[in-house]
Amino acid sequence: MQKTLSVINLRNIRANALKIRAKTGNKKLFAVVKADAYGHGAEEVARAIEDVCDGFCVAITDEGAALRIAGISKPILVFAPPLDRADVERSALYGLDLTVNSVKTARLIGGLSAECRLHIKVNTGMNRTGCTLKELPEVLRVADTRFLEGVYSHLYAPQNAAACHNQLKIFNRAEELVRSKKPDVCAHISASGGLLRGGGFIKDGVRAGILLYGYAPSGFLPPALSLLCGYTQGAHSKRALSAAELAIIMRTENIKGFPHTVWAMPTAFCAACPLVKKRCAWTRFYATAAESCFA
Repeated sequence: MQKTLSVINLRNIRANALKIRAKTGNKKLFAVVKADAYGHGAEEVARAIEDVCDGFCVAITDEGAALRIAGISKPILVFAPPLDRADVERSALYGLDLTVNSVKTARLIGGLSAECRLHIKVNTGMNRTGCTLKELPEVLRVADTRFLEGVYSHLYAPQNAAACHNQLKIFNRAEELVRSKKPDVCAHISASGGLLRGGGFIKDGVRAGILLYGYAPSGFLPPALSLLCGYTQGAHSKRALSAAELAIIMRTENIKGFPHTVWAMPTAFCAACPLVKKRCAWTRFYATAAESCFA
């Protein structure tokens, strides 16, 4: 069977983190290292950029615990709210920041007197998790605001200006409510797409994910991953795959049901792929926004 080698360039990830940091200025930079840093190795990536960023974001408690065991000391926000008592206790043990998405979650954490820093997640349109504006006052009443660290949301379509501004309006109202209880919270609504939009979307900090790894948009920040494969015929034993070939391989492997740490990247390569005649709105937005952001 033909072997394919994945090579992760930590220097590129660090260089990208420094470029993003230069754009965010004095705002906080949270590096998203969920799903094993999108397959790049969460512990290795975190060690390479811990001095550059203000904290990290992971999907579940286990990922945060693994970073602590690896020696990472910066704040770590767990996106998924705790499901039960064991989740809360483990998060408290490892000093992880918890997401509060509902009154139920606030009661679960408060009932255990867990001294965990809290970030309230507000649903502004993503409809994945988070409390509504109507539910937020009750969440604030139940939550222990002594440990309230932040309030956040997520843009579901960064390429859609109207949708983004509508979400921002909702989030601004949520931020006002939270600051009435804790004035110095960190408000963050933007991942990579919002970072590229800039302006009012930057808020107090940003969460850099695919941008950090150099995949979207292609050509503005160096990608962290190179795939090497052997020739079936030819003089050279190995060569690096082009962006076009990577796009084809990743789309194919998506169809075959490969893990999301692999198939999260195909669109990122579309902008550089000459075989893709018509780029999607998402890709066009990233390419255009990055041209002005990183020019």
